[in-house]
Amino acid sequence: MTKRERGHVLFDKVCEQLNLLEKDYFGITFRDIENQKNWLDQSKEMKKQIRGAAWNFSFNVKFYPPDPAQLSEDITRYYLCLQLRDDVVSGRLPCSFATHTVLGSYTVQSELGDYDLEESGTDYVSEFRFAPNQTKELEEKVMDLHKNYKGMTPADAEMHFLENVKKLSMYGVDLHHAKDSEGVEIMLGVCSSGLLIYRDRLRINRFAWPKVLKISYKRNNFYIKIRPGEFEQFESTIGFKLPNHRAAKRLWKVCVEHHTFFRLVSPETPPKKFLNLGSKFRYSGRTQAQTRRASSQIVRPAPRFERSTSKRYIMSRSLDGEMGSDLYGRAKGIAMSDLITTVTPEKKVEERKAEEEVEVEVEVEVEVEVEVEVEVEVEVEVEVEEVEEEDETTKATEISLPSPTSPIRHDTKV
Repeated sequence: MTKRERGHVLFDKVCEQLNLLEKDYFGITFRDIENQKNWLDQSKEMKKQIRGAAWNFSFNVKFYPPDPAQLSEDITRYYLCLQLRDDVVSGRLPCSFATHTVLGSYTVQSELGDYDLEESGTDYVSEFRFAPNQTKELEEKVMDLHKNYKGMTPADAEMHFLENVKKLSMYGVDLHHAKDSEGVEIMLGVCSSGLLIYRDRLRINRFAWPKVLKISYKRNNFYIKIRPGEFEQFESTIGFKLPNHRAAKRLWKVCVEHHTFFRLVSPETPPKKFLNLGSKFRYSGRTQAQTRRASSQIVRPAPRFERSTSKRYIMSRSLDGEMGSDLYGRAKGIAMSDLITTVTPEKKVEERKAEEEVEVEVEVEVEVEVEVEVEVEVEVEVEVEEVEEEDETTKATEISLPSPTSPIRHDTKV
């Protein structure tokens, strides 16, 4: 395949190699020159999306299903588990100590099977990575729980894992840095149910999709128009300031896609107007309703697949219960100054160094973050084409039926 191929060609090749049919919950990401994560648009040519950045891709869960039990195949739930394990270990999905022990015990059961003292020994879970700041106490609790799962199959263990992890408040939340109308640092979270607002690590507001009439952005400002409540007379427009116009557009697109996927029966068709001042972007994939119908018609036998080994620590422990290597300490200790995900400057430097070490010439390696590595050959040409910078004019999307006619008042406070 060449760089002129559209994004769906690469995505389909990866899903084919992973033997994945329920693929609408997943997507492919890449890092731009600012090291920000972007979703590969399957309807556009890849060369028009990757500008000056390395051609490195990751396979991720894009839409986290609210009820993983409704997925039809074990292999889909397995890939979802791998993504969630990484979310937990990296700190993107905060958990309590008790939740870490429960999730860790099901991970061990899925990978190792029944507890066996003679075969495993007394310290067999110390190589597993369960939490950002993992302790000996946590590992002992994991072993205590694991002893009770005799006879549980890997698929059942993964189902129990998902049933517990879906209850976490940050499950499936895509976070974006922003400021409110008063210039206070906040985080905007997009999920299946709507838009969430966080300040000082606490959720301070929630706008469910049925209450949101319109989402838009202009330059680096992002706006949502809210339907008036039962005892309210006016619609209100709330504004947020993003770091730049690219961040505002990225948030706007994520909102459009999540609303379409989880709320609509079928995707909206772009307006066919000769002079259209708004954006032509619409989510073009299947909605959750459509993919559930398609999943119910899967008739193939349950695919057999090999469960890969999850992330492990390879250094030996010292007598005080800590790993004896500074490398281990850096790997195991993730800064929790911001419980809701932030990327620290040190992390950015490490990621940039890692990117520089990878040479991309004729072959592009697709790093699958769900721990299944896939290589896809992409013919990368030498010439560089100038791509016109997208204008920063207002982009707006009406995302639900309008409310009855009412006066409009602008209120920029959260």
